[in-house]
Amino acid sequence: MNENKHSPDHGLDRDDAPDLSRDGWPGKFAEAAVRRGRPRVAQPKVSTTIRLSADVIDYFKLRGRGWQTRIDQALREWIKHRETA
Repeated sequence: MNENKHSPDHGLDRDDAPDLSRDGWPGKFAEAAVRRGRPRVAQPKVSTTIRLSADVIDYFKLRGRGWQTRIDQALREWIKHRETA
């Protein structure tokens, strides 16, 4: 019993994997575009520093992950409300 239980292919049958050195795969790999990082967006967000009251931050943080996005949404709604008033 010489198996490494931490091996990433533990329990996999190597015969199920296709042979990527044949049947045109090398050419497909050579033609494939390399994409790294996040996809570009039309209007990227801008990193900034803003000082907010502790109770405001606590309110958004207590509702879980994405608190900064929710603050951004709240500000957008406030702007939209002000523009229509």
